[in-house]
Amino acid sequence: MRIDILSVVPELLESPLNHSIIKRAQEKKIVEIYIHNIRNWSKDKYRKVDDYPFGGEAGMVLMIQPVFDCIRELMAQRNYDEIIYTSPDAPVFNQQMANELSLKENIMILCGHYKGIDQRIRDNLITREISIGDYVLTGGELPACIMTDAIVRLIPGAMSDESSALSDSFQDNLLAPPVYTRPAEFNGWGVPEVLLSGNHAKIREWQEQQAYERTRLLRPDLLEE
Repeated sequence: MRIDILSVVPELLESPLNHSIIKRAQEKKIVEIYIHNIRNWSKDKYRKVDDYPFGGEAGMVLMIQPVFDCIRELMAQRNYDEIIYTSPDAPVFNQQMANELSLKENIMILCGHYKGIDQRIRDNLITREISIGDYVLTGGELPACIMTDAIVRLIPGAMSDESSALSDSFQDNLLAPPVYTRPAEFNGWGVPEVLLSGNHAKIREWQEQQAYERTRLLRPDLLEE
């Protein structure tokens, strides 16, 4: 997989995408991640990429020219399965989206900034818009990192134990059950006996029950889907 991320503040992306599982996945050539500074496509001598919106609304808007030229140049080099725009006024990212996107080959993520991007980019070049929640951030860099992390960890070979991702929360519209590790007793707090029994059938039954109960109490909306 190749992921191209377009941003006006690429420094925000460099550290999160160069550690842990994402770093190891890149080292193993499982994924390629490229960060592009939109300012490099600006025709302004000061590398200006924003301007006031028509209509007099407050705030600034990413200009169409540098964004268009950046996307067009990348599209000339390869075909993209998705060109994603990170925006708060979009469908909210979830595990099912991560599963779907992890099967793609080439993905481009355009990070919103300021008041957003010129609508003509959204209307003519973007294939998918994604939000990470009903709130507004300074820019789309953090959402891009979150989506990239969620997607890359699902690619075969990215995690040392690939089956681990299959038991994550939301994979079956359920929250994950509680987990414990050694010691079996600490500060008078014990681990549920069933987990120490060695009876795998009973353990799976306990985990399924716990997953359902946690979902019912904490996220009942998931059971309605």
